[in-house]
Amino acid sequence: MKIRTNFMLLTAIVALLFTGCGQKSTHNKPAEKDQTQLDINKENKRIVLDFYQQMFGDKDLSAVDKYIAPEYIQHNPHVADGAAAFKAAAAKWFQGQPKTKVDVQRIASDGDLVFIHIKNKNADGSLKSTIDIFRLENGKIVEHWDAQQDVPKESANSHPMF
Repeated sequence: MKIRTNFMLLTAIVALLFTGCGQKSTHNKPAEKDQTQLDINKENKRIVLDFYQQMFGDKDLSAVDKYIAPEYIQHNPHVADGAAAFKAAAAKWFQGQPKTKVDVQRIASDGDLVFIHIKNKNADGSLKSTIDIFRLENGKIVEHWDAQQDVPKESANSHPMF
């Protein structure tokens, strides 16, 4: 009887081992998801960098047509919603302005949001720090927030803004 019980136990263990071996491993699922998210973050950063240089560096208004969704939501209180309104505002900003290389200090992405920190110049040549936040859907910019701050001549601390 003891031999038969041991044999049945051994048979059950072997059956479980073989059954388990036939199942697909889900161990790599989180890694695949992480890689997909990394790819999305990388692509969204590329889109924003390309847009930013073409639009604000090259002063090329066709960047709006290429990168901005028509239903674009604008959180800057000086610009109306919509791609057309943004394009019209930018046309005024860019009058007489030369092309420049955008000076990106930092860029980060978290899913559909991209954060970009720019060192740029005011009309008088003084420096300004700009942080733009873009939300993307299907490869297009659909929403925008920004914050800008002039770089003071003197600082209360020794930490640079860039």
